Amino acid sequence: MSAIIVNVDRIVYHHAAELILDGVSWEIQAGKKIGLVGPNGAGKSTLLRLIAGELAPDSGFIVRHKTRIGYLAQEPRLAPDRTVWDVVVSANESLHALEAEMRRLEARMGDPAVYGDERAFERVLAAHARAQDAFEQGDGYRYESRCRQALQAVGFAEADFTLPTPFLSGGQKKMLGLARLLAIQCDLLLLDEPDNHLDLAGKAHLERFIRDFPGTVIIVSHDRYLLDETVDAIAEVEEHRLTIYPGNYSAYATEKQLRLLRQQQAYAAQQKEIARIEAAIARFEYWASIVINERHIRQARSRQKMLEKMDKVEKPVLEREKMGLELNGWRGSNKVLEIVGLDKAFDEDIILLGLDLLIWRGERVGLIGKNGCGKSVLFRCILGQEQPTSGVIKVGPSVSVGYYAQEHQTLNPQRTLIEEIWDAKSMSEHAAVNFLRRFLFPYRRARDTVSTLSGGERSRLQLAKLMLSGANFLLLDEPTNNLDLPSCEVLEQALDEFEGTVLVISHDRYFLNRTVSRIVEMEDGALTDYPGDFTDYAEKMT
Repeated sequence: MSAIIVNVDRIVYHHAAELILDGVSWEIQAGKKIGLVGPNGAGKSTLLRLIAGELAPDSGFIVRHKTRIGYLAQEPRLAPDRTVWDVVVSANESLHALEAEMRRLEARMGDPAVYGDERAFERVLAAHARAQDAFEQGDGYRYESRCRQALQAVGFAEADFTLPTPFLSGGQKKMLGLARLLAIQCDLLLLDEPDNHLDLAGKAHLERFIRDFPGTVIIVSHDRYLLDETVDAIAEVEEHRLTIYPGNYSAYATEKQLRLLRQQQAYAAQQKEIARIEAAIARFEYWASIVINERHIRQARSRQKMLEKMDKVEKPVLEREKMGLELNGWRGSNKVLEIVGLDKAFDEDIILLGLDLLIWRGERVGLIGKNGCGKSVLFRCILGQEQPTSGVIKVGPSVSVGYYAQEHQTLNPQRTLIEEIWDAKSMSEHAAVNFLRRFLFPYRRARDTVSTLSGGERSRLQLAKLMLSGANFLLLDEPTNNLDLPSCEVLEQALDEFEGTVLVISHDRYFLNRTVSRIVEMEDGALTDYPGDFTDYAEKMT
């Protein structure tokens, strides 16, 4: 058994008056790769922040056994006036401060007022020697080399080191945050959705990094393919508690169902036993009331104590509440979308070049490619939000297009949730509130503004509007990015039952395997067709 590096002991945590975690215990072992899963809002990020020391539990203890912990938040905060190199080098604040102190003391030694005064010079020289010794103890002279290696390990080339942070993509910012943690040589990495905004190449790079990392990794991710490839245990946060499952995501999904079924059997058997004991108690009490008999009273009390001491099996929840998404598009035109010779340029920057695409009714097409290659631009051209430089886009005459935007641009941050539903379809306020409840929005949230919603909540609201649109051709841009795993499964089921046509941009390989029968790869402004799902595509690429 590996050494325990962090011990979480019966912690309880509330946010305001709401209970988030209740009596959670967890022994985190050295070298483990653990996936942390659970519904949106269950407390996954809270648990990571508690382990990192950013939050303190209301009760219970967290013991960190000489462990250097690195925490990567969902949205890393990077100074806008720094370069990639500056951000990583400044990760070790103590070394950074020591080096600055050494430079300051060196400058003082060159001051005539100091080197002309023997005693002052000796004091400055001694201070410099102490700073230099501390710098060497921290392996400071190799620190810049480690920073360079850390950046290269997460996919940055030397040419990227001078890039200002505002010019980085969301995925690059995540990888830069990861490089900072590598530079300070952490033993335990706490990664909160590091794969968000990464393209397929970036996700493959992240997988290799996690597998090769010598320390412990706890990763929150909704990418089931990534979890299958990297982790050897799953920790599930649900109903304020933590449950550990050995194996990867697929093993967890199977084992969880088996545990629930076993719990259901144990619960049913215990309820039968409880009913038998309660009937015996009632019988003895009845006899004691007719004929005052101490023996009957003792027997009733004995059975009652037996009942009270019994370890109760909780009734399992076999089916948690999930969003009620149904996509009811009609069949429509046989030829849904035809694109011929499409070019799109911004000034002298060519994005799409001679692009051809034909999609037939009922097809499920996955559009993949590197970040920035033009996938979202193609969607905007199809929707008429961008005018092509040249070429033809034809949408079938009996086709109604529904659009899911990656950054939730179809939602107005200033509107309430009810107003967003009314924007999609006219209905009474009562009907709108009930419809929102289908998408897991309680009554009290119906009049909140969109700006107050989390990423996962905005995703569910967008899907709700998509359902009301009744569209039969869906353009989905990264629809699983902010959804929790149960909601991803609902979306996959809804798409499987959908009679219309789907063109989806996604870097979620598990989702692509479940939903598409054709992959179209965008590279250098053009498209290449691959029949089959993502696994078929990946095999052709190897």
